[in-house]
Amino acid sequence: MPLQFYNSLSHRVEPLDPLVPGKVGMYTCGPTVYNFAHIGNFRCYAFEDILKRTLLASGLKVRHVMNLTDVDDKTIRGSQAAHLPLRQFTQTYKDAFFQDIRTLRMLPADVYPAATDTIPEMIQLIQTLFHKGIAYQAEDKSVYFSIAKWPAYGQLVKIDREAMRVGVRIKMDEYAKDAMADFALWKAWDEADGDVWWDSPWGRGRPGWHIECSAMSSKYLGKTFDLHCGGIDNMFPHHEDEIAQSEAANGCPFVKLWMHCAHLMVENQKMSKSLGNFYTLKDLLAKGYTGREIRYVLIGTYYRQSLNFSLQALEEARGNLQRIDAFMGRLKEVAAQGAPGEATPGQKEYFAQARERFLKALQDDLNVSAGLGVLFDFLREGNREMDAGNYSRQAAQGALEALGVMDQVLAVLEPDAQEVQVPPEVQALAEERQAARKAKEWARADELRAAIEQAGWMVKDTPKGPQLLRK
Repeated sequence: MPLQFYNSLSHRVEPLDPLVPGKVGMYTCGPTVYNFAHIGNFRCYAFEDILKRTLLASGLKVRHVMNLTDVDDKTIRGSQAAHLPLRQFTQTYKDAFFQDIRTLRMLPADVYPAATDTIPEMIQLIQTLFHKGIAYQAEDKSVYFSIAKWPAYGQLVKIDREAMRVGVRIKMDEYAKDAMADFALWKAWDEADGDVWWDSPWGRGRPGWHIECSAMSSKYLGKTFDLHCGGIDNMFPHHEDEIAQSEAANGCPFVKLWMHCAHLMVENQKMSKSLGNFYTLKDLLAKGYTGREIRYVLIGTYYRQSLNFSLQALEEARGNLQRIDAFMGRLKEVAAQGAPGEATPGQKEYFAQARERFLKALQDDLNVSAGLGVLFDFLREGNREMDAGNYSRQAAQGALEALGVMDQVLAVLEPDAQEVQVPPEVQALAEERQAARKAKEWARADELRAAIEQAGWMVKDTPKGPQLLRK
């Protein structure tokens, strides 16, 4: 089955047809590093990670570029409030972002260009637009993109050009959806910018937010590339402006296929600090959840549907992952100690079909729900086979290999290190409980079980002795 995805530009599902056969150029809008990224941001990054992993699992080579917006209205105001130089202020949040994506098991991009390191390319792009008569310098000394000079404006969000406010200029980086007007390419310096400025043909200033991504993507992927991703909230104005300025400057299509993920809600409400439902990754880790559990929730909903994030969903993820861990543990035990012998032809065929069904689901516009359905069907069938004593060592190994193919995309099947390592104090409680059971001190054993659970673990009694699992 060919890879096919919903193209936000054409509003239909289309086959992915790379510009260079076997290779995909992919650009994703990264964080604006003025604060710690929140789970709404990570919903988008998780979707992009699943997309990238699907491309790789399908045999494609991927060149992935993710920008770091380290100069804009927010970063400048934040650095001033913190009384820190811009670069020092943003570095804290860059470092935190990289730690967070490691925690969430996301594959790193090939290049992370920072906006402040790409200023010459931005100036060159603006000069091209200026020479073509599409950019102009206004009375405030800032340079703007003239929408009136670019009739193709509005391809992505299908803007009604008759409703546009011709002649109105917007200097802010972000603005309301109905504010369709000339947008700033280069912002003239003013006192509010402090010591943040660069020299340019139009005087001191700094780039507008939108020009940054156009310059960085073309520098590393070329003037036309295959995939551009982001959250649905970036479609306008950011991505619309990217298309306009890139195609106007370069005279060729900007991106072949655009993909956008839907919003994240928390407990069926918009995430907001005032509602107390605003979470960073650090907040959730402090509540005792793992990166794997958080990732499971973030990837579990079809990317074009709103994701309702909740603590209950994290608890359900923990339960599902415990089922997976128990199954993986059984398979590993059989693969190491089970009866020798080849997997049967029927088992080999089943493993191959499971791998194929899983990949087909993901290749069909990232249908993760269908892919997870294949995974849990595989678990149920595998448990039945092991209950019946039908898995040899080689059959168990074949099942593990099939799961490995699925985990190339999901990246949730192996526990985090902290999930495997039992704290010494919990291990001591478990040993004391086992001694109480042998002495038939049942009340004491129950007290110790409760203490183990209070510490965030549970004990499962097996024929080979007690097993400790994270709750």
